[in-house]
Order: sequence, then structure tokens, then C-alpha cells
Amino acid sequence: MATRVQALDVADVAARPHRYFRRMYVWQWPIRVFHWINAICVTVLFSTGLYIASPILAPAGEPYTHFVMARVRQIHFIFAFLFVVNFLWRIYWFWMGNNYARSGFPFVWRRQWWRDLFRQVGDYLRLKRGHVHLGHNALGGLSYTIFVIALGWAQIFTGLSLYSETVPSGFWGRLVGWVIPLLGGSFQTRMWHHLFAWGFVFFAILHVYIVFYDGQQYKNGLVTAIVSGEKFYQEGDIDHDTWLS
Repeated sequence: MATRVQALDVADVAARPHRYFRRMYVWQWPIRVFHWINAICVTVLFSTGLYIASPILAPAGEPYTHFVMARVRQIHFIFAFLFVVNFLWRIYWFWMGNNYARSGFPFVWRRQWWRDLFRQVGDYLRLKRGHVHLGHNALGGLSYTIFVIALGWAQIFTGLSLYSETVPSGFWGRLVGWVIPLLGGSFQTRMWHHLFAWGFVFFAILHVYIVFYDGQQYKNGLVTAIVSGEKFYQEGDIDHDTWLS
């Protein structure tokens, strides 16, 4: 059965513009690339990290003929360095990207940021559509700052310090070796590294839920935007991002 598309009524658009959606290019390609590389890296790092912490594969025969743990550690290290490069790339694009690349940044010294934060919390608690941002809202930005930026730095420093134990006097040992005595030794550092990893799992579950929830509530192409970069907005939505300037 064919679907009939009703012709656009220009007069109605002019009279009631708030009823119609417009399209805007929000997420630039470096932001989208970072997102997917980061998702892949975190998935691989968490999976291999679980195996390193508690090996469940024990092939028969002498270890020197298998190297299962060595291969898993090698994959872990490769994706760890990819994570670091991707992380630094995102920080660079925070300064070089468009306004939405910096959206949601916790401007704790601005009253409007706090108003937006509590308003967004209220909207979620009441399951209301509320106000709409083209970029990240204050609550989303705060979540990214804690669970992506802060946890990312924590994992980078603890992970590289553990990696430096292979050559304590080498480059990484001189650069981040101080983390191990600061945290109370190698075992404690490893435990913190493992604990921080679960923070990414918690964030991933919350992130996926909120993305689909917001996509359903706002109907602004939030889910597909991380692929195309384009989001849809209605009159008034974009005004809520003026505090980012």
C-alpha cells in the first residue's frame, strides 16, 4: 500500500513554525569517529581486562606453546594505546570543534548551568519532554565529564603505570611510575584500575537507556545523529544552547 505524503503548506509553516522540525549539522565527523572508536576500545579493554584478572581459558599443554595470556595482554595493550590517542584527539577537538563539541561542559561558576542541570533532573524524574538541547544538556555534560573524562584519565594513569612495571626505569616508568607508590603499591593500583573499569559499564548502560529515552521523547534524530551528525529541532529548542557561547 502506497503512502501518500502531504504537500508542505508554506502558509501554515509561516503561521505556526513551532509545529515543524528543522535540520542542523551538530556532531562533526571527528566527534562521531571518537564516539565509535571509544566504544570499541572500552568493550575490548573491559573484556580482555576481565580475562587478565581471572583467566577462564586454560589450554592443555605447556604454556610456552600457547601464549593465550600473552596474546590477551597484547590485545589489551594495543587497544589501550588506541584509547589514549583517541582520548587526546577528543580533547583537541574540544577546542577546535564547533560549539556543540563543547556542549554540556560543567560551567559550575554560571548560574544558568545550575538552572539547566536541576531543570533537566526534574524533567527526567517527571518523565516530561521538557526543554531540548541540540548539543548535550548540563546533566549529560556532567555525566560525560565524570564517567568519560575523569574515569578516562584515571584509567590512563593507572593503566600506563602498571604497563611501566615491565621496564621501571624506562620512559613510562619515569612518566607515570609515581602513580604506583601514590596508590599504595602495585596490587592497590591494579585494584583501582579494575574498579574504574566497572564505572564504564555503569555509564554505558545508563548512556544507552538515556539515548533511546531522549530519542523517543524529543523525536529529534538523537540516535541516528551519531552516524549522520544531523539532528532535528523545533522552534525554541536551539535557544537553550545560547549559554554555551
